[in-house]
Amino acid sequence: MMDLLDLAVERMRAEGADFCDARHQVITTTAVAVVDAAVKRISEDRMRGACLRARKKGAWGYATTVDVSKEALVEAAALAVRNAMAGNASGRPIPERAGLRSDLRAEVGLHPAEVGTEEKVQAVLDMDRAQRVDPRIVNTNSMLREEIRQNMLVSSHDRHLSWEEVRSTIMVEAVASEAGRTEFFYDIKGGTRGYEVVRDTDLEAFGRQVGKEAVKMLTAEKAPSGLLTCITSPSISGLLAHEVMGHASEADEIVKRRSFLTDMVGKEVGSPLITMLDDGTVPGARGTIPFDDEGTAASRTVIIKDGVYQGYMQSLETAAEMDVEPTGNGRAQSYDRRVWVRMTNTFFDKGDQDLDEMIADVRYGVLTDRMISGMEDPVGGGFEAKALRGYLIENGRVTRMLRSFTLTGNALEILRTADAVSDTVELDGGTCGKGIEDWVPVSSGGPHCRFKIVLGGD
Repeated sequence: MMDLLDLAVERMRAEGADFCDARHQVITTTAVAVVDAAVKRISEDRMRGACLRARKKGAWGYATTVDVSKEALVEAAALAVRNAMAGNASGRPIPERAGLRSDLRAEVGLHPAEVGTEEKVQAVLDMDRAQRVDPRIVNTNSMLREEIRQNMLVSSHDRHLSWEEVRSTIMVEAVASEAGRTEFFYDIKGGTRGYEVVRDTDLEAFGRQVGKEAVKMLTAEKAPSGLLTCITSPSISGLLAHEVMGHASEADEIVKRRSFLTDMVGKEVGSPLITMLDDGTVPGARGTIPFDDEGTAASRTVIIKDGVYQGYMQSLETAAEMDVEPTGNGRAQSYDRRVWVRMTNTFFDKGDQDLDEMIADVRYGVLTDRMISGMEDPVGGGFEAKALRGYLIENGRVTRMLRSFTLTGNALEILRTADAVSDTVELDGGTCGKGIEDWVPVSSGGPHCRFKIVLGGD
């Protein structure tokens, strides 16, 4: 296949492309879903195709094909150049880079392809049944999802790369109901790992604990409202890092001047305790990649250091426009989608405080636990997140459980209030959308952070 991609690149160069690449991809997705102890879905989906991408006088041209024969690839290559020539952009040329050859297989403990479907189905059934710890559990949901991506890329910069990505995820969610009130709780495990995600987990304990927590949620009280001291859990810290600061730090928003972080390099954007990273090299994290979809190696990009803004995540195109180095953040959902600047694993870095010490200093406030959703505002910098639950802190002690509530405010104002950051970072895996259609696997997270945030109880 690599030889055919070479021919496609040669054709694009012969047609006048200033820069070009050819990418072949096979994506295999396996899913098992169980609801209320009944198997609802067993599926395996496979997509395969190639993307030919050419840049001519600052304009991109794309062509994709599911026919990966020599004739089809060469024809698509010529079409990509014609599409580029039809554009009217005037961006800077992509600078030359050193050639690179690499052939990487995913480093996993047990490849999902080596495990039979019967074992996978039984594992999901075991997780689901374990959630029935109380008559008040009225609904159980369990899932196993595996994705294997096999990538090949050849570029006109003499890059010949082949790499595999494997991701596995297990999820359980229990719903409890009593006296007209309904609550739920969930847990997720996974990342760039193989079937060892399942084998290394006590599935009964995993499901049982979620069931117990769902029942506990029935006693949760309404959260207080107003500007309060809030210790954000790693998942809520991650929402702030990802949804607002992360999306606003993607350089394709910067070059279009559509981000509130435009021209902020070198300026103070948070407390000296705040350092924020996008790191595509974190072992086992869901957003970890050997290379992005342009063949740039993943890197550790410092976005904020000690409260001072450092720089942006870059693709080849945006790096050329801003005269900096690409950071390995040019990512596409699949071979048939365009490349955008996208996050990998985005998080606040750890501090030096113990969580118990952070709680002991709070006279009245809230400790969050888990998140439901978040909203991005890369233009204005607004932050909104919904926590699944939390705990009231009174006179330095955690007291009552609180049901779902919303956290809002301006991201920079929140970051400037940080006065304590814990010494442990946790990452949660998920999927990030850009626009309304393009999705890539990512992680977000951080330590526990103590901020002043506006809360609204539901």
